[in-house]
Amino acid sequence: MGVRNLIIFCVLVFSIDFVDGEGGGIVKVKHIFGSEADRSLKDLSVHDKNRHGRLLAGVNIPIGGGKYTGTGLYYAKIGIGNPSDDYYVIVDTGSDAFWVNCIECKQCPTKSNFGIKLKLYNPKASLSAKLITCKPSDKLCEYRVVYGDGSSTDGYLVSDLVWFDQVSGNLATTSADARIKFGCGLEQTGNLVSSTALDGLIGFGASSTSMLSQLASSGKVKKKFAHCLDGKYGGGIFIIGDVVEPTQKTTPLIPNTSHYNVIMKSIQVGNTIISNFKAGVGKETIIDSGTTLAYLPGAILDPLRQMIFASQANLSTQLTKDLFECFHFDKSLDDAFPTVTFHFQNSVQLDVYPHDYFFAFNEYGKYCLGWQDSRRFKFEAVHDLIILGDLVLTNKLVVYDLENQVLGLSDHNCSSTIELKDEVSGAVNEVAASHNLSSSPVHHRKDISSSPARYHLEFGRVVKLFLLCFVLFYYVSFDCTFTIFHVV
Repeated sequence: MGVRNLIIFCVLVFSIDFVDGEGGGIVKVKHIFGSEADRSLKDLSVHDKNRHGRLLAGVNIPIGGGKYTGTGLYYAKIGIGNPSDDYYVIVDTGSDAFWVNCIECKQCPTKSNFGIKLKLYNPKASLSAKLITCKPSDKLCEYRVVYGDGSSTDGYLVSDLVWFDQVSGNLATTSADARIKFGCGLEQTGNLVSSTALDGLIGFGASSTSMLSQLASSGKVKKKFAHCLDGKYGGGIFIIGDVVEPTQKTTPLIPNTSHYNVIMKSIQVGNTIISNFKAGVGKETIIDSGTTLAYLPGAILDPLRQMIFASQANLSTQLTKDLFECFHFDKSLDDAFPTVTFHFQNSVQLDVYPHDYFFAFNEYGKYCLGWQDSRRFKFEAVHDLIILGDLVLTNKLVVYDLENQVLGLSDHNCSSTIELKDEVSGAVNEVAASHNLSSSPVHHRKDISSSPARYHLEFGRVVKLFLLCFVLFYYVSFDCTFTIFHVV
């Protein structure tokens, strides 16, 4: 496949049927890293080095390959089964598979450093569970995924109900479920059994095996999703479906890539353009909410840094042992430093303000520069990449329209509402961020005794808008200090 020491074999195939209903579904999620005041420079650096070692391993993987993020930023609390139980799964736009640890697994983790108790899924305890067999042998269908960092998951396929909150009106939800085939993990290795592991993983990558793709392949859900994350206050919105307000300009996605890549045409600092892109060519850029910071090649970062600090010639900066450039400052960042603007194809632009690209350190009045050099990664193939992570994506609405292969970017107050269209009824509903866990998945029990829908739920009034609502928390240095997001 063109990647040394990488073997990907993924036979996890999803099949999803919805119960009757309109609107979208909601799942609570936590964000692993901490609030601005609590971030550990070492943890930020280690997280991104680990993640992009795996990104590199996945760059040339054909569509359908797997990539585990180990310390992925977002994880969801979802309900599975009848009666349902709660499970914590990593949610990642850079991953494709959906699996959870199962009761037969002997070495699977039962606790994590995130302050939550993990649980092993038991299909025998669920009235709605169904084992999946493969023909012609009629033996259990098995799956195996080997990720770029050497971690692996093995097991068999099972079908069961997954519970979520469904949008039923303006700022209103009701409970709903979907029957989904997913992996039941029997044996995990590497980071999947570490202290940062969770109950499983649910991916929203671009490949045909992701949950989003499987929802869309049914013809009942559009292949679109979006997120809006608020790094300061913890609010946020993560949506699968049509965003109708705010409206956006879009830029083309680069086809046949393992991640969500676009072409950057230029970078502007204040009123000055950094002119080190090849004329008419631009620079390939990865949009990755699972990365904490933002990474630029040295040829771009060096002049960017000089222009940022030019207006503060007397400012004294210091390098930490983790190579973050930090300084003390008691004035307004936005008044003292320039806005950085990324220009993409089709006149799409992304403004990154000083309060975004500087982050507060754990000492009052001390700030550190979030732009990092891609050469910090040991893999040479990453050194020329631009990777825009959570640092620049906060307080931005990012829309992934995979049907039209375009990506939208715009400023937005991620603690406010957005408007979504339900294509069954044509209604447009507001969805807002939330900052509490009280509405996390409720334990449900469903009467299936008189219906053949135990193993298959027929489409009635089909859900065309599938909404995931996350409460995201940052986690730092093994203490359980969180700020909350709600991703819809």
